Amino acid sequence: MLTLSAGIRVFVCTKAADMRKGFDGLSAMASEVMKQDPLSGHLFVFRNHRGDRLKVLYWGGDGLCLWYKRLEAGTFEWKKGEEGTVEITSAELMMLIEGISLARVERRKRFCLPSVKQPNLLHKPSPVLF
Repeated sequence: MLTLSAGIRVFVCTKAADMRKGFDGLSAMASEVMKQDPLSGHLFVFRNHRGDRLKVLYWGGDGLCLWYKRLEAGTFEWKKGEEGTVEITSAELMMLIEGISLARVERRKRFCLPSVKQPNLLHKPSPVLF
């Protein structure tokens, strides 16, 4: 089980990843496809083509860490992004891991400071899923 703080940034790769890739291959995808620094401390989420496997890559302060989940039934679902990456909140990542479809979830209005960027997959109108 992952334990995440509310302030952590989570980037989802919208391009299917080869689950045989390890630390180096997924770091390269984070750099080249997602245009992010894999050593930034953020989480990078990758899904295979069938959608039944998920890998999360993150920098643990002194080395890269890899979390991997394989489903025995069902798939992980998220919306496609246009530029190869979508930013979601840590709460949305936990919903994805638990099998909750973000396309069917409604977010209630909340206060947010104007200077704080609130990434949110739920506000995207496109219903297109993998």
